[in-house]
Order: sequence, then structure tokens, then C-alpha cells
Amino acid sequence: MKDHSTRLALIRLLADGQFHSGEKLGLALGMSRAGVAKQIKIIQQWGLDLYRVQGKGYGLAAPIELLDNQRIAELVHCSQLELIPVIDSTNQHLLNQIGQLPNGAVCLAEYQQAGRGRRGRQWQSPFGSNLYLSTYWRLEAGVAAAMGLSLVVGVAIAETLQQVGASDVRVKWPNDIYYRDQKLAGILVEMTGKAGDAAHLVIGMGLNIAMPTVATDMIDQAWTNLSAACSPLPSRNVLAATLISRIHQTLNEYEEIGLRGFVERWNKIDNFLNRPVKLLIGDRVVEGIARGINDQGALLLETDYGITAYVGGEISLRGC
Repeated sequence: MKDHSTRLALIRLLADGQFHSGEKLGLALGMSRAGVAKQIKIIQQWGLDLYRVQGKGYGLAAPIELLDNQRIAELVHCSQLELIPVIDSTNQHLLNQIGQLPNGAVCLAEYQQAGRGRRGRQWQSPFGSNLYLSTYWRLEAGVAAAMGLSLVVGVAIAETLQQVGASDVRVKWPNDIYYRDQKLAGILVEMTGKAGDAAHLVIGMGLNIAMPTVATDMIDQAWTNLSAACSPLPSRNVLAATLISRIHQTLNEYEEIGLRGFVERWNKIDNFLNRPVKLLIGDRVVEGIARGINDQGALLLETDYGITAYVGGEISLRGC
């Protein structure tokens, strides 16, 4: 793994949002001003909204609260908690260790170099702006019992965000979190396991908190930040601990009661419930009125032919 200690030390110095001269930064880091400038260029590529003002030095557009592994560990009981500031993918890190991880192991990152979403899409992961976390879960009931798991995790995340002040946060089938028809967070569930054996799940979440617009050129859909949905913003460390705790609690509940116990909770916060939508399944488009989900986690869509359940596809508001 590449050593990023100098860059991380530089970010810690800049995290207060104040201006710092290249000379003072160089003294603190044991390098020349030219060396500082070189490191600044690299961390700018990580998505930090960082700029230089003649006569003042370098500064972030706003202070950032860096994640603190010890602080999070004090707030939530977790069998294994790793904070790897710079990583390819938190999900992949856990997938690489399946078979060696305790149930409930968590990996957090400040920046993902190869974060991914559903269907092979890239997940934009600028440094220090958002939350990127993954957890490992061993589901004893097996692969078949994992159907709908992203739905219950979505409920857990949305309910948590509502409790911290983002009252208008909703869920979008099958695995997104929305605020006012814009994407706020995404969930990626990846699974290994054989028929008749336990399912090994890695559940990843990316939550936009205060993502700078400079990092969003590659995003091809409407998105938003928690900063737009919630004021004041909660501490990133407290929020990380709260989400980890709620996700673990919800996974335990899911093992006991199954998806059926979450259908009512989902429908209560379904962003598209009773709204006209279109469902894209491959090259096929189905239009209708969204009527929530059933006990298997399928989307219920009402058309001229009645209500039909769909287990795959992407939905959006009709006309969008």
C-alpha cells in the first residue's frame, strides 16, 4: 500500500480552513516550499477544494472534520473497525478478506480511488467531504435470504438521517437515498457464497455530506448533499458511528423477521410512492404508478393491466 503519510499530515494542517504559508507548511513537514506545492497538487486531485492566495498561502474553501478511528470506536461497539484514509474501495478491501473477518467488521475511508456503485459505475469519492463505509455480514440463512437486503439497509440509513435532522430524506427502490428527488446516498451489496451455505455480504454506503462541485463533473444524475437537507450538520464521526450502529442493528432484525417486517417502514418513506414513474429493464420501458414494495422486495407498479411486481431495473419519475 502506498505511503500517503506526508499528504495526510498536510491535510491535517489545512483542515482548520485557515491560510497557511508554504514556508510554514514546509517547516512542519520537513520539506521545501516546492515540495509542498507538489503535494498540494496531488491532494487537489483527491477532490479537496483547496486554493492559494498570494501573500497568504494555501487554504481550504471550508474547514473539514477528519474521521478519527478512536473517536468512532468510543461511540460504537464494532468487532473490527478500520479507517484507511486513502483506499481503492472499502467494499473491495473487505471482499479481499472474506473468510478472515469477524461478523460486523467495518472499513471507513476519507477518499476512494476506485469507489464503485451499482452496475459497474464509478462512485465519486472526494477526500473528506462525504462518508464512505462498508461492513461485512455473514448471513447464516444463505444466499436466497439476502434478497432485499439493500432495501432494509436503505431504510436504516434514511431513518437515521431523519433522526439527525434531515426530515425529508426518502428511499428510492432498490438501493438509493433521496432528498427532494435528488440522490443523496447509494448502497452497494456484494455477495459470495454457495447454495446451502452461509452468504458472505459486503454492504457499502456512500453518503454525500458536503461534496464540492469541483469533484462532480463525472456525475450524470441529479445529486445533493446532506448539508442541503440538514442544518446544522452532525459531526462526521458521530454520524459514522450512528450509521454503523443502526446498520448492524437492522441486519440483526432482518435475520429475525425477514424483509416482511420492513415493508411498512419502506412504504412510509418511499420517495416515489403513488407517483408516476417509468421503469427501465434493459431496452424495455414500463410506465405506471409506483405502489411501494411487496414482501419479497419487488417494486409494485400499477399500469392499465393492474399491479405487477418487478424485481429488477431502474426507476425514475415519468418525464425525467
